Amino acid sequence: MAEPVTQFLVNYYNSPVGKLAILTMDNGHDYKKPNVFSEKALESLNAALDKIEAEKDVKGLILTGKPYIFAAGADLTQVPFVTTFEQGYTIGKAGHDTFKRLMNLPYPTVAAINGVALGGGLEIALYCKYRTVARSAQAIGFPECFIGLVPGWGGCTLTTKLVGPEKAVELIIYNALNQNRMIKGPQLYEMGLADRLFDGAEFFDESLMFLQNIIAGTEKVDRPEPKTSNVKTVVRKAKEFIDNKVHGAAPAPYRALEIIEGVCSNDIEWGFEEENKALGELIKSRQCKCSIYAFDLVNRYAKKVKGVPDEKPLSIKKVGIIGAGLMASQLAHLFIYRLGVPVVMKDIKQEFVDKGCAYVASEFQKMVQKGHINEAKARYLTSLLKGTLDYADFQDCDFVIEAVFEDLNVKKQVFGEVEEVVSPECILATNTSSLSVTRMSENLKHPERVVGFHFFNPVAILPLIEVIRTPNTNDVTLATAFDLAKKLKKTGILVKDSPAFLVNRLLTKMMVDCLEIVDNGATFEQVDRALLSLGLPMAPFDLLALVGPAVAYHVNETLHYNLSPERFPLNENFKRMVDAGKRSIYVQSGKTKKVDPEIEKMWVRKADNEYLDEEIRDIVLENLAREIDLILREKVVHSSRDIDLAMIMGAGWPFFMGGITMYLDMAGITPRVLQKVFFSI
Repeated sequence: MAEPVTQFLVNYYNSPVGKLAILTMDNGHDYKKPNVFSEKALESLNAALDKIEAEKDVKGLILTGKPYIFAAGADLTQVPFVTTFEQGYTIGKAGHDTFKRLMNLPYPTVAAINGVALGGGLEIALYCKYRTVARSAQAIGFPECFIGLVPGWGGCTLTTKLVGPEKAVELIIYNALNQNRMIKGPQLYEMGLADRLFDGAEFFDESLMFLQNIIAGTEKVDRPEPKTSNVKTVVRKAKEFIDNKVHGAAPAPYRALEIIEGVCSNDIEWGFEEENKALGELIKSRQCKCSIYAFDLVNRYAKKVKGVPDEKPLSIKKVGIIGAGLMASQLAHLFIYRLGVPVVMKDIKQEFVDKGCAYVASEFQKMVQKGHINEAKARYLTSLLKGTLDYADFQDCDFVIEAVFEDLNVKKQVFGEVEEVVSPECILATNTSSLSVTRMSENLKHPERVVGFHFFNPVAILPLIEVIRTPNTNDVTLATAFDLAKKLKKTGILVKDSPAFLVNRLLTKMMVDCLEIVDNGATFEQVDRALLSLGLPMAPFDLLALVGPAVAYHVNETLHYNLSPERFPLNENFKRMVDAGKRSIYVQSGKTKKVDPEIEKMWVRKADNEYLDEEIRDIVLENLAREIDLILREKVVHSSRDIDLAMIMGAGWPFFMGGITMYLDMAGITPRVLQKVFFSI
């Protein structure tokens, strides 16, 4: 569905200093549909400027948006249809040529940034001679490098000219590649990109008075000369940061950095032309297409996930957590912070309970130190947690989740014990990463209220929850699980109750292949390097250390015995590593890491083959394509879009890969291996 067209509406105000033009961006919808810039929107801006320029007595102009929204940038729905350099270049030039008309107006102009200002929405403000920003303004920034582009309508050039390369790099590259971090009104002001910071209630009136005072000469704006002498150092550090984030697999941030560096010794027109070229190069790239697809997945598809029953969810007024280890403690912190309800956390020893409660308290203190909450709020939230050794404290819980050791019999036991205490309506959820939820509930009196609710570590960062429905799970339980995921500010996807579910099945397939390649002659370092070059957030053997070898081996066993011993073989070398209590392939040696000598000694090679990095990637990716095909045939999830969404939100795979199936399609792997593509499935 096409985005509504943003109109540039012209009004005039006869002020004490003369006639002022008020230019308002508005697409006719409320804040849920932000203003975006399409070709027709640029036509509207040109028409509005024609009208304003025809008025010979205008003394100043103020540009603003509709309530809560300034503008959210270019209309991305058209990007998939751009296929040539010339098309991308033309889009860049059209934006520059139109926005430059604002820059060339012969009188003072003020951009009154009243709310969301993203990408082109922030760029248009930079063409005005002055900027004000509302203290309440949220979501300000340049997300372009996050989605495979550069700020190509003046962002790279004008930001650098206004505040220097260091702040430009922070806003355009660091923030974008740190999970698309946004800034707020006060930060924009502190950076020097806004000249005045006004409170929300009187924001427009204050901005209008600021413009009048500028015209009258009673208000002066002093801007420090931007520092460019440090550009080489800034560029070197930024290059290291980009390498660490995308490993050369995404061209956009490197291109943005080139423009920022070049603008320090060239004029604005040079910068604008380089931005045009960059858009021409990038907008047709695989990384950009994949990023736009991923952006749509996370921002639209994820809000309307498949399989949510049309039932009224139950109200969750108290939560019980069985277990007090690290995962359970993270869950306790999340439930308290997001729901604001009492939480009871149980374990079998008081020392375990005390440690879990102390962890939650420390997490709230960290939030105080970061300025997210105040001390009083931290004390109150901490008081909502109760540690216990007694199931009786679960009596009035509406939702109980277990996060105990990954052993089916242990999980069945704790579910049986808690069922004796809670009401028949209380939902019983499991955070198991691989075990059968159906078998877990088979001996219960009410198996219909059992559901899988699988979080990913670290809980505070990864936004995915796999919601697992058993053949017995009823609609109200499932609806409540999805509603709860939403209230926790997580994205739930419906997954069939099958071994290791979705994300862990794919990551385990990847791991067993990597181990097999090492067995046959490649080094651990080479395998990590080969796969990092795809742009993955973490090398496979670093991920293994994060997950924990014992946990990873357990998931491997589940898939080996319950799904396919051929596709998920048990690696003898890996078993020796787990039995030896090794927690990582690598050990740190000063600033570098190397393979643990003890692991090298215990690892028995089956062959001494030499691999090219490309061969390693092909083996892993081709086998992932085959596994995904089986997952879709088995109807583990609804579609390939669910797989991509899960890999982005549960495994941190980058937007520029488009998850996994889009990448496999566009890189030609799916057609080569399966003689089809996933995207149409």
